Amino acid sequence: MANRWTHYVLAIFAIALGSGSEQAKAQISLWKIGGSGLAWSASDTSRVMVEIDAGANALRPRYFTRGENMLLAVSGWSELKRPRELGYLDGHQPRLWFAGGTNVNQTSYFDSPLYVDGKRSTYNTARAGYWTIDIGVPVPAALFGFSTPTQGTRSDGVPLNQDPVPAFEVSVSEETDAVLDEGSYRRLHTLIAEVPQNFDPEVEINFPQQYVRFVRYNRNNSLLDEQNTTDSNTIRGTIAEFVLKGEGVPKRALYRSKVLSLGGEVNFGRIFWSSRALRLLDGVPVEVDSARVWLEVEMRVGRDGDPNIYYEYTDSGKEFEVTRQRYENELRLPETEGILQIDRQPGIRASIQYDSENWSFWSSPITASGSRLDLRNASHVQFQIALQSRSFGDWVELDSLWIEVSPPLADRVVGEVARLDDMRPVRGFTQVELGLREEFVYDLAADFSTSVGGFDGVRVRTGSRPEFLRLEMGDPFEEVEALNVVEGDGELVIELPRRVSRDNDERVRIVFAAPIFLHATTFEGEVFDTRAESLPQPIEPGDAGAELSTNDLRVLGGADDASGFVRDLRLSTAVFTPNGDGVHDQLEVVYDLFLLPDPIPLEWVVYDLRGAVLARVPIGLQQAGPQVARWDGRDLRGRLVSPGLYLVGIELQSELRKTRHLRPVGVAY
Repeated sequence: MANRWTHYVLAIFAIALGSGSEQAKAQISLWKIGGSGLAWSASDTSRVMVEIDAGANALRPRYFTRGENMLLAVSGWSELKRPRELGYLDGHQPRLWFAGGTNVNQTSYFDSPLYVDGKRSTYNTARAGYWTIDIGVPVPAALFGFSTPTQGTRSDGVPLNQDPVPAFEVSVSEETDAVLDEGSYRRLHTLIAEVPQNFDPEVEINFPQQYVRFVRYNRNNSLLDEQNTTDSNTIRGTIAEFVLKGEGVPKRALYRSKVLSLGGEVNFGRIFWSSRALRLLDGVPVEVDSARVWLEVEMRVGRDGDPNIYYEYTDSGKEFEVTRQRYENELRLPETEGILQIDRQPGIRASIQYDSENWSFWSSPITASGSRLDLRNASHVQFQIALQSRSFGDWVELDSLWIEVSPPLADRVVGEVARLDDMRPVRGFTQVELGLREEFVYDLAADFSTSVGGFDGVRVRTGSRPEFLRLEMGDPFEEVEALNVVEGDGELVIELPRRVSRDNDERVRIVFAAPIFLHATTFEGEVFDTRAESLPQPIEPGDAGAELSTNDLRVLGGADDASGFVRDLRLSTAVFTPNGDGVHDQLEVVYDLFLLPDPIPLEWVVYDLRGAVLARVPIGLQQAGPQVARWDGRDLRGRLVSPGLYLVGIELQSELRKTRHLRPVGVAY
């Protein structure tokens, strides 16, 4: 029985934006973008170093020849370190900022980023200090340069084309560098030039070709500054243009789609794509198997056309929801860099919150065509595609991408899980001892409309081999006999004796036993129809009835024997909001260390609910007594983590083994 719904007889109907009635004609169909499907060029919201072959309707990264200025290949430059454009995404918008880049009036110095407009006739007033360039993605660079203007005169009469920068240094970084967050000047990871005296109006700095995303230019002091100046207020050295050159393709090129309508609510099956790996040989692209390239696809899905909720301030400084049209076109930004109380008034933009009730969060990167999508039913979808390369001359070209879809089995299916002996835990979530057999109650309920067909099977992914105990249905619940039960390796599959549908919307309860071996386990589940060739529908966490109070499918494993060393671990807040407003911007964990005769190395660790390490901060040697550690909400790559639930805590490394003590914490914005 377990294979009856997993092996589909696939009826393929290639559609781009089919209507709900078209989708109803086939149980499983294909939604396609690229190739013969929806046009890539009509569906993007941002592209970084991506070209679209309009004739073939395919995506490929930009290939640079050695003479091209790569800074001219991107547009929409921001002159602030932290842009305020609605929908700004790190890496999707180039930036060129002066010094700290935090002054909102900084753009008053010029109307556009004149250093990257491709014109030597435009320039910025000479000044001391430093500039930072963020291209968005690492590009294969081998030369950085800058030049004086072709016209104009300084206030002391010196022609600008004879006003070279007298002393400077330039450093670069492949990815985000920690010094970017510091308030004063520091070099980036790799210094490519330090020139104490310069007389050349056209500077070119050659360096070994490498991936470069950030470039930092600093105007150093020089003895030349004290010579031949009739105007003591004039700063020597005027720049008209920055140049970055190299050959090959970026380390990654990014395509982000618009929010795309699917024509109605659908369930999702697998995702596929057609691509090829290419290499330039003798000036001709040749398909090769050895190219060091791959695709990464991320997706999120929703039940409406916007994943955000927009807010405006009231007279009392609180927030209320407004339309995106009002937020974007009618409300003003606050006057100050940090939002003060005086800025919290009607007519001022308040926060933008993620609509997690109607939208899923971004999926993990999908790297294999044919992968199964664990996405809830939805009517809209958004993609983010990264064309990855680890060789300057290799790239991947994406022809098309398609996903299996079918009509939903229910408007919504929600479930929650709890221990059988603690169905309404006081702390609000289920916690068990690691490695011990525990008995669980798994309740689910469904909502129906006339357009959905119902289901008669349930699958629960347990992570370890489960033991089925009983099945109950109805309201109130009554024990019933399942038509079929499969206790698989890490999953439990049950065929129900009665179909759950609009005419019979019974609740379902599954009681089973299983050991838990991870600090966080999500009992993901799905319902399916054994009578039709349709796609299963994921079970979403939610309130499935009054008997259980967790409203969640997650189970947390209890602390291991690290508790003998770490005790009374406390978090500064249960929900942490690192959004820069001064409230709960950092999470503090306070704890006491016991039974340590000598100092021992500790680390502050953050895990996602799959057990992957998101952040790891060495604390150093600590000894017995009260201690404290902090987390700023950023992962190992320096990016703010997505909203959600995480496990945070302290990890001790002893001579014999590594032990840890964890607590759950929520992150919200």
